[in-house]
Amino acid sequence: MESNKGSPHGKMVSSEPTAPIPPNSNWTYKMQMKDQVGTYNYFPSTLLHRAAGGFGGLNILARSVISVPYAEPYEEFTLLCGVWWKKDHKELQQILDSGNQFPIPDGLLINGSPDSTSFTVVPGRTYLFRVSNIGMTTSINFRIQGHKLTMVEVEGSHTVQEMHDSLDIHVGQSSSFLVTINGAIDPTDYFIVASTRFIRPTLTAIATLHLQGSKTAASRELPAAPTGQYHWSMRQARTIRWNTTANAARPNPQGSFHYGSINITRTIILANSRAEIDGKLRYAVNKVSYVNPDTPLKLADYLNITGVFSLNLTKGSPPDGPAVLGTSVLSIILHDFVEIVFQNNESSIQTWHLDGSSFWTVGFGSGQWNPTLRPRFYNIYDATTRSTVQVYPYSWSAIYVSFDNKGIWNLRSSNWPRRYLGQELYVKVWNTESSPFTEYGAPDSVIYCGKAKHP
Repeated sequence: MESNKGSPHGKMVSSEPTAPIPPNSNWTYKMQMKDQVGTYNYFPSTLLHRAAGGFGGLNILARSVISVPYAEPYEEFTLLCGVWWKKDHKELQQILDSGNQFPIPDGLLINGSPDSTSFTVVPGRTYLFRVSNIGMTTSINFRIQGHKLTMVEVEGSHTVQEMHDSLDIHVGQSSSFLVTINGAIDPTDYFIVASTRFIRPTLTAIATLHLQGSKTAASRELPAAPTGQYHWSMRQARTIRWNTTANAARPNPQGSFHYGSINITRTIILANSRAEIDGKLRYAVNKVSYVNPDTPLKLADYLNITGVFSLNLTKGSPPDGPAVLGTSVLSIILHDFVEIVFQNNESSIQTWHLDGSSFWTVGFGSGQWNPTLRPRFYNIYDATTRSTVQVYPYSWSAIYVSFDNKGIWNLRSSNWPRRYLGQELYVKVWNTESSPFTEYGAPDSVIYCGKAKHP
């Protein structure tokens, strides 16, 4: 998602730095789109409400004075792909509250339909497809029958423009592709295909690419999904690179920021794990399973309310011992340049999202991470910046983050049942300076609850 620079009071995820919006009411949040020009999505972050909908695309365009590294497309399309369940969000929540395993999805949708979404295009024209995986649990593979996908952007980063037959898009991630439509001589419809990855059975959704003038239906022989599994997907992820000469939201090129030459202030290793606490299924980060407090974290910090959260309960590396419940906030100094390694010792793929800052996805590898792997596996020249990163089973992913956005920000599993059961934490980015240049005060629209009372 787009980071709201200097304004953490309005960021509402999980335990919400501000309180949830009460029923039968509304709330207006004003923010300025700044540095992340690109393709994003939004969704309700409370409980499991996103299973019922309420999500959509959020496309942030470059200012007219800033050039983009490709010709203006004839038209843009936003595609929201994701798994769904026949059970409603209350039934799904009850399953988790009862300590039971979350069910596998019942289907896969493209813009709300398994097979009826349609896009009309002109043969020979080039279109921009903005694709988001808005599902709660499952990676997808995206492809278009008879066409190549030229990747141009991921979550605010212009990429090196390489062509793909298909692309894995993991939970919470967004990507943009240029596609030049075939069929100038003999127009024929084609299918857009999304299918689940790494689960059985494989679920598939289709949409129709209808060519103007076509009288021929799309072939039912769908393009095959990749036969390769995790190693294939990891190799593909390593090929996605930053376009260092392209502009982003500002006139200077993306590559003018040489992240690979900056000294690392701190290395944090975060390991996800499954646990049983008080007889119920939970998930944890470095053996702490997050519990939502009654009082929003940012308001507790802003109003100096004690007893709401524990600073640094989550350690900077995986500890021994059993998992515990806690409301943990990790403390980081403003402008620290931090290496975060996500260690996945489980058999399922993980996806992590950081609010408030984008990060460089510098490395992917198998097994246990250690510092000697940096020279071999890290891309310190043209790794993309984004806000969501996948971690393959029994593997690790490494990111670099420049924490320049003061506030309290959510770092969570994008696998929503795991997040609901504790696989998340918060990061407090701070310094002793009190200045509107680093952080705005609480706006008048802030909603108070719990121990936080309106002044």
